[in-house]
Order: sequence, then structure tokens, then C-alpha cells
Amino acid sequence: MRWPLVFTSIIASSLHAAVGDPQLATDHPWYPGELAMSSFERLAQTAAEQYERTTGHKADSDHHKALAAWFFRNTHYAHGEEGKENLWGKGFSNDTQHATRDYWTGLFAHGFGLCGTTHAQWTAELDALLGPCRSRVTGTKGHNSFEVFLKGGAYGEGRWAMLDHDLSTVIYDAMGTSLLGLDVISQHHERFARRDYHPERQKGWLICGLHKDDGASYAAFNSAEYRAGYAGAPPLLQLRKGESLRRWLEPGLDDGKTFVFWGRNPMIKGIPGPERSRTWVNQPEKMHGSQNGTPHIDGQARYGNAVYQWQPDFADGVVSSDEKHVTLEFFTPYIIGATPPDDSEWGIYKPGGKNGLVLRGSATCTVAVSTDGGASWHDAGTFRDGLDLTDQVKGHRQYHLRFGAAAAQLQEANIAITTVCQANAATFPRLKENGTRIRYEASGRGIVSYGPNKQQAAPRIIEGALDSPKVTLEFATPRGESIQGLHVATQIASSNPPSPDIAYHIDCSLDGGQTWRSLLKDGRIHRRGAEPADFWSQSMWSAALEMPKNTASNVRVRFQNTGGKRYLRAEGHLLYPVSNTASKVTFAWTDSAGKHQETKLLDHCESWEISTQTQLKTKWVEIAHP
Repeated sequence: MRWPLVFTSIIASSLHAAVGDPQLATDHPWYPGELAMSSFERLAQTAAEQYERTTGHKADSDHHKALAAWFFRNTHYAHGEEGKENLWGKGFSNDTQHATRDYWTGLFAHGFGLCGTTHAQWTAELDALLGPCRSRVTGTKGHNSFEVFLKGGAYGEGRWAMLDHDLSTVIYDAMGTSLLGLDVISQHHERFARRDYHPERQKGWLICGLHKDDGASYAAFNSAEYRAGYAGAPPLLQLRKGESLRRWLEPGLDDGKTFVFWGRNPMIKGIPGPERSRTWVNQPEKMHGSQNGTPHIDGQARYGNAVYQWQPDFADGVVSSDEKHVTLEFFTPYIIGATPPDDSEWGIYKPGGKNGLVLRGSATCTVAVSTDGGASWHDAGTFRDGLDLTDQVKGHRQYHLRFGAAAAQLQEANIAITTVCQANAATFPRLKENGTRIRYEASGRGIVSYGPNKQQAAPRIIEGALDSPKVTLEFATPRGESIQGLHVATQIASSNPPSPDIAYHIDCSLDGGQTWRSLLKDGRIHRRGAEPADFWSQSMWSAALEMPKNTASNVRVRFQNTGGKRYLRAEGHLLYPVSNTASKVTFAWTDSAGKHQETKLLDHCESWEISTQTQLKTKWVEIAHP
């Protein structure tokens, strides 16, 4: 299989030297890795192949496309509680509007979320698959479920069908011809949500696949959330010269006892960090055709880690420098974690977190760190070997480091920077038994993000204001590189009930506001079919644009609407070309023949065959900028 990748043609010597957007995929039947799922197009293809291989049905209709997406979500994402991001600048004590609604962060950085969280994120995928407002989060009895608006065949001109990932449930009508919606299920849940009610109608999809009593959650149909989630920054990696990224499929890191994470800690079997005992993750082959659902297995799904090791040369990755300072940048699609100071459920929020960001070397200069692109700084004091800045960056996906010395001095100090992130191991490439084929591709792009946190984007406002009906922001690449891709998003107070008559617009300008180009024109909250009595009073909007021939390094983005609705926060992410070099890729694993480790230098689009045996377990995979 080969996934399409956008490449940038530009003179390499004039660009920031890096490995831009390296991605891997193996021929593992269930967990091939990021190259198979890093865009909605690739994700749909991978989900469709998994679905057809399992059920024999092609994903060639709304019905089968939706089921394929649901199957994939069940096998790659689990119920759990993720750590908060500081979205509103109120710290981690903020108890409102803290759920992760960005699809890519949810899938790549966490891989777990509560019912409302996972289903909010998932609207971005289903709307990309089927069309705008073709999915919604639905409030039921003590639960947030999910529906998708299906058309064609038994669905005719269209009606809502329940597609609940969090409880692993779809429910067919009595004849097994189509999926039912919550307007029907809620009135007859005692019958329709029973496993023993005409089980043959379910086509191999067990009702309440995680626990047989979950059907009671469908006793009500209370509310709907349209546009509950969005697609923010694409899950793009960027490695500077001297940097490596090692991804561990299980907690513990190299010594087996260093636990760095960002979520609730139930402390199951003595292993700190997020865990799920009932899930199809790591046992996907058992889902279709299951008779009894998932058994309770402690640690069935846990988090993975992404460890960045960088020895900077203070020429690459620099965003500003003079004779008195050098500032470095860091961006990741994962989320920076922490080893908490204790084993309490939410110890990650307490002061004293360790191992998320650690500096080593012999420098004697001052150090400062920023998580809002340099708009504000935390003074970390004087550099010392082992300086731990975890508390300043945990729960974030970016930071700037400012060293109070010239580059020439810093180059002599042997500085090493270690950043440890939490990540969803289900998105990592895994080897398979009896030989594995590996595919490597790199688009040659870097990324700079202004968001998702309000304080990361607010300093870029040049007209209007947040908490108003119109706002314009200006974003720039870090070193004057040309903008090759633009991803923007916003959260709006769109009122309850949402009006389909209000039009939402997003425009961009590459010439300082002289001319404008539409990213989103006349976007509306389409309300269809059966509806409950209550609605979410907000909505998420996102848009993206590829600009491979653009030469401008600044872009203005304007958000406005026809209903006077307030923009609560906004974010922008720019993709730009880097001087792509080859990557050194290493896999470590065990199998029936013992422990193994193999390395190969891969460039642009290359394949690689690794010989493996039975009883295989992938330990880690590393991509390094040599």
C-alpha cells in the first residue's frame, strides 16, 4: 500500500535543515503506524481495508463507511480521562471547557477520553468522511453517545443512526437491515439494547461490547452537539540536526520504571498512568463476532511515550539569536508529560513534576522557557546539569527555550535536551510475525503552531478581539520560510439552539490584507432529522488550505459571522518547507529467536524488509536525524 504525500520542491541550501514530516508504516494488519492514519484520506483507506478484511464488505456506502470508521475507532482508542490543556490561560485548575476537542491530538497524543470527549473529537472524522454536520454527539442517560446521518439504501434520503464508540455499540433494527437512531432506541431500549434480542440482526457486532449492562444508558435522548470537535494541527513530526525520536509502545521507558504521562492515574498493577481494562485496543481480531464482549484485563490498553533527544548545534532550530542569547523552538503532535510527585489520581497537576523536559550539559548561562511562542517567559534561573523544567511545559505541545549566551559559547557546552511526551501507542508502527515490510516517507515540511491555547494565539490579533463577533490574526513562519500549508480553527459561542441561518466565514490574506481568499464560506450548522430538546451552545470550526507555490511568510486569518456570535478562541498552524535529509530508522523487538535491533538509513520514499519470527513484540521504534 502507498499513501499520497505532498512534496515541496525548493532549493535545499536556503532552508532550515531538518527531517520534515518523517512517517512510517508497516504491513502489520492492525497497527501499521502513522503513515496509514495521519490524514483523513489515509485513515479512511486504512479503516476500509481493516473492515473489508474482517467482514468481507467493501466500505462503498454511507452505512459501511461509518461502520468501518467505528470499527477502527474501537480498536485504536479507549475510554479514559486525559489530562487538561491550559486552553483558556486559567491553569489546570480550570473545571470548564477543558476537554480535548481536537481530533489529531486525541488520536495521537492521548488515545483515550471520556464518552463526550472521544465522540466530540470523532465528529471531525465523520464529517470529513460524509459531509458537514453529518455527525453529532448526543446526550443520553448519564452518557454522551454519538449519531451519524446516513443516506442511501435502507436510509433513503437520510436519517440518524447511533454509532457509539465509547460503549462499543451499534444497534440494528429487528430485521437487521439498517442501524437505528436514538430517537427510536431510547423509546424501546429494554428490547433493542439487549444482546439476546435477535442477535443475528447484529451482523457480528455485539451490543454493548464492553459490558453487557451498558444498554441502560440509552434510556433517554436529551441533547445534541453539532460541530463538537475539529481537526487542528496535522500530526506532523520535525527533527532538527542531532535530534532523535524514540517511541516506546509500553510505559516505563529504558529502565522500565520511569513513568511519564498526562492523564488520570488509577495505579493499576503498580504501573502509574492512564489504563483501560475493557477495550478492543490490542485485541482487535476479537471484536467482530464476539459473543461475550471484552473481559476485564488489567492494563489491556495503556499509554506509550515519545522521547525526543536533541543535541543542538545552535544553528539549526533557532528562532532568534544575538551576542547575548539564543532561542530554540520545539513542536510535537504528542503532549508533554510528567512523572508526578506522588501516586494520587491527578498528581500530574501538582508542583514537582519531573522528566518531561530535562537539560544536561556544562553551560553556566541563564535559561528561560515560554509556552506561548515567546509572548511571555518563565525565568528558570541558571543552567545546571539536570535542570528539570517539566512543571513549566507539561500539558503543552510546544515551547521555546532561551539561553542567555551566544551560540559560540553554547556550542562548547555539550547541551542535550530531553523532552518526554505521552502518546497513543496504537498509532505507532508495529512489526508483525514472519517478516515485516516497512514504508518510509517524508514530505519535507516543518510546522509552527499558534494555539490551541488562547494565550498562544491572542498576541497575534491585529484587528477585532476574541469574545467578539469578528477577529483577525496574523501568523508567520519562524525564519521567513514560505507558507506551504495553513490549518486554522476556532471555538464559537453559537447559542442554544444553534441557528442554521447564521453563516460562518474564515478568510486568509497573503498580502497584508489587500486581497482575501476564502477558507470557509457560508459555513452553517445544518440540523437534520429527529432532534432532542436541548443543544450545546457552542461549536467548533476548522479549515485548511494547501499552498505549494506560495512565497509569502506571513498570513492574516479573519473570522467573522452573520449572527453576531462571539469567537472564544482561535488557532493557526503553518506548514513550511525544510531541507529534507535522510533519517536513521531503528526498530527494537523480541521474538522466538530472542532480542533484536535493526537500523537502516532511509530517504524520502523507501521501503525496508525486516526478518522476524513468531511470538513477536515490538519494543520501540526510533527516527533520528543523523
